[in-house]
Amino acid sequence: MRSDGSWMPTQRDYEWIESLARPLHPALAALEAAAAPGHVPILDRDAGRVLAALASDRRRICEVGTAIGYSTLWLALGQPADGRIVTIDPDASRTSIAREHWRSAGIADERITVVSAPALDAFTAGDPALAGPFDLVFIDALKDEYAAYLEALMPRLAPAALVTADNVLWSGRTSGARDARAGDGTDALRSFCARVLADPRFTGTILPVGDGLLVASWRP
Repeated sequence: MRSDGSWMPTQRDYEWIESLARPLHPALAALEAAAAPGHVPILDRDAGRVLAALASDRRRICEVGTAIGYSTLWLALGQPADGRIVTIDPDASRTSIAREHWRSAGIADERITVVSAPALDAFTAGDPALAGPFDLVFIDALKDEYAAYLEALMPRLAPAALVTADNVLWSGRTSGARDARAGDGTDALRSFCARVLADPRFTGTILPVGDGLLVASWRP
């Protein structure tokens, strides 16, 4: 309960929500286990569930930042069986691990195309796989480049496409709840969020799940 008398969720509420969730897919659990030893940054599980729900009617998805493919798999499991995902990451050692786990989840290779390059280079190079139009994009890569990713993606968005981005709360730094350091990406994330949410072509908000998930609908 807040000081003004309004209600806010408690740990018991979150535990109840968790109790209603479907059992975690074994391939997702394996990816969580694979990420832990090397501290590979992956999407929060609750945010993954949101992505899967958002992907339920999205057949053309672009993801910026694959890592070991955890968020990619949430998207693939959520989208229609005839859906396609293009995911961008320059680290082939990580994306090869991702591919193994996608296969273990029964996701056919042709459903997910990996572009092995820095994202901004890939967009500039004009890779046909990135031509679009995309009806959902998910951004989770270099925080200082979020705005540039969006700039590259906007001409590739279908009408009513969803733009989603992770880490926009940045562990409390973007709001000022925690101290930020120069060059830690906080200023870039603040600017990115302000830009998207002030743009009349987007209708969106920030969901306080995981480390903050921005969700915005594109209405050009």
